[in-house]
Amino acid sequence: MNDLQMPDVRLLAAAPHRLLFFIGAGNVLLAMAWWTFWLISSRWQLAAMPQLNIPAGWLHAFIMQYQVLPSFMFGFLLTVFPRWMGLPACSRWHYVPVGFGLLAGQALTLTSLFGYGHLLFLGLLLTLSGWLAGCLFLAMLLWRDQDTTWHAISAFAALLMGLIGIGLMFAYLFSRDAHWLFAAIKFGGFGLLLPVYFTVCHRMLPFFAGAALAGYKMYRPMGALALFWLLAMLHLGMELAHAYAWLWLADLPLAGLSAWLLWRWWPRTRTMPALLKVLMVGFAWLPAAALLYSVQSLWLLQGGGFLLGRAPAHALFIGFFGSLLVAMVTRVTQGHSGRPLQLGGVAAFAFIVVQITVLVRIGAELAPDILAWHSAAGLLWLLAFLPWVLRSLWIYLTPRADGKAD
Repeated sequence: MNDLQMPDVRLLAAAPHRLLFFIGAGNVLLAMAWWTFWLISSRWQLAAMPQLNIPAGWLHAFIMQYQVLPSFMFGFLLTVFPRWMGLPACSRWHYVPVGFGLLAGQALTLTSLFGYGHLLFLGLLLTLSGWLAGCLFLAMLLWRDQDTTWHAISAFAALLMGLIGIGLMFAYLFSRDAHWLFAAIKFGGFGLLLPVYFTVCHRMLPFFAGAALAGYKMYRPMGALALFWLLAMLHLGMELAHAYAWLWLADLPLAGLSAWLLWRWWPRTRTMPALLKVLMVGFAWLPAAALLYSVQSLWLLQGGGFLLGRAPAHALFIGFFGSLLVAMVTRVTQGHSGRPLQLGGVAAFAFIVVQITVLVRIGAELAPDILAWHSAAGLLWLLAFLPWVLRSLWIYLTPRADGKAD
């Protein structure tokens, strides 16, 4: 019956996940549509693309790391921080400013890519304002926390790393020194996104499994979270120092740690709900990506070349971040919209096509016509997310299916 109701934009302000997931879902398509169009135009010269002062690939990385995925992260964290700490839920005055800053910032940034470069600085400034608002409200919750909620502290620390990354981007805009933008991109991957994702998985995957399966014993060793941070910072430091031949010192242990956690979390049952299975499979891309980083690093150490190119990074970004984006956001959206905790055909399609996308993007590094394969991966991403985004946007604009209030 809910599916027959007319969408109501006012509902976006009813809960942080509605507003911020709505913004993120829209930009998942818009940001990748621009990047895919740029790739196709570069390969086949089908249309003239405006020349940018910043390399398009670097802008693509920055937008995905600091604008697209953080919309989902702030929506999730502003929802769960009060729950983790036993505090009252955030009001709309806590998350609407965050949503406004991220929405306006993303809109101006994407507009700047079509020949309006003067809007980029304003777009980044608005993005920063949304980030600062979100971090301020989360810091206020941490201040009121009566206990030490380590998962909240870990996620907040990652957001502070993200603020450093945005600051590095501004340093680049004022100096035009490419080292600052390079550092911003590296901070976005191993300083911001990976710590947030790992922290959320460490907290939520055992919880989701326990909620779905009777008798499941949750396993959340805090020592693993501390070790993860050590390895992530070691990887980040070596990337910043261009010590690629030594990344295996961080990445081999990270592969082992994440594989061990996956083995402990995987339910010892013959069957499990599809929604739980995609969460587990999505997490499996972390040890796979860390192993690819290690192989490339060891090859360089032996005097070889940059054998796998950007394949390890995209195993992490598309495989781990992209797969868990579909799985985690679907799980939260279903639960918070009063719908059954089921994967559903649309999300299953998105998840499967994302798996194909990451394999294509990894294989592109070894293909002779790399831009053609990059374009194919971009088109596959759009194919995967279009129906998922449209369904998600509809849910965020309509009342809960069970008739309850948000």
